[in-house]
Amino acid sequence: MSEINRLLDQLHRAFDGDAWSGPNLQSTLAGLSAAQAAAHPLAGAHSIWEIVLHLTTWLRVVRQRLATHTLIGPTDAENWPSLPTVPHDAAWQQALADLQAAHTELLAAVQALTDENLLQLPTPSADYPAGTPGSYYVLLHGVVQHNQYHTGQLALLRKAVA
Repeated sequence: MSEINRLLDQLHRAFDGDAWSGPNLQSTLAGLSAAQAAAHPLAGAHSIWEIVLHLTTWLRVVRQRLATHTLIGPTDAENWPSLPTVPHDAAWQQALADLQAAHTELLAAVQALTDENLLQLPTPSADYPAGTPGSYYVLLHGVVQHNQYHTGQLALLRKAVA
């Protein structure tokens, strides 16, 4: 099996597959209402919905980094987007659809890579110096870890809003 296929497997497992660490991202989000997703049950913590928007942003940032070969990053507003003023089910369902689309787009970008591409370092930018976060190999493992980290947070928040 190629390293690209191993990475695709890990991305799939964390998002909607058989994750070693426990429930995957999609199953952790399944069945939540807009009100539950927008709730802030823990003081100082992000809501489920805010974390979903954050995850969507980072899936897209990683895809853009692969496409542009540049260490672009989100603005603060993109990193933690604001929720709709009045959260409603249609907007929540759109947020979930956007998350799925961002994941699918990233998978397509990874499928276009070769194992040799994984050793490449993206071009630094003003926000990200050379070597940060490392090669595409490190970047892609990082997005898997990022998804898993936030899935754990989402699982705790889900219990708090149930």
